[in-house]
Amino acid sequence: MAEVSAEARIEAPAEKVWARLTDFSSYGEWNATHTSFPQGPPSALEVGGTFAENMKLMGFPAEVTWTVTELTPVRTLAIAGKGPMGVNVSTRYTLTSDGTGTLARIDGEFTGAAVSLMAGKLKDSATAALNESLRKLAALVS
Repeated sequence: MAEVSAEARIEAPAEKVWARLTDFSSYGEWNATHTSFPQGPPSALEVGGTFAENMKLMGFPAEVTWTVTELTPVRTLAIAGKGPMGVNVSTRYTLTSDGTGTLARIDGEFTGAAVSLMAGKLKDSATAALNESLRKLAALVS
């Protein structure tokens, strides 16, 4: 298992951050691992909803089929996915209002036999991508 997380204070209200976070037509503008939605972006977010995403991690392309597992508008979006080589991925976005800004946190987890072979490198690569994603997200909404 490899667990990763990143957190940043964004100088914008949570509603504005949430709107950008869930605007899948512009997802690639801030999400550092996203390359495309092969079947189009999710049309509506709801628990149990699914969508496919092409990503790049550690320089390698991967298609992940995601399921929305938790959704609390303007607060939490959690998704769980199945990727190549039996790798399971989960991502949780959490927004917390902080005065005039928002504390944004992304937590991720990778499990599966293939993960144990590359856990260290995967953690480093994914953590860097999460931090880059938060920087880009902040620049778009601040």
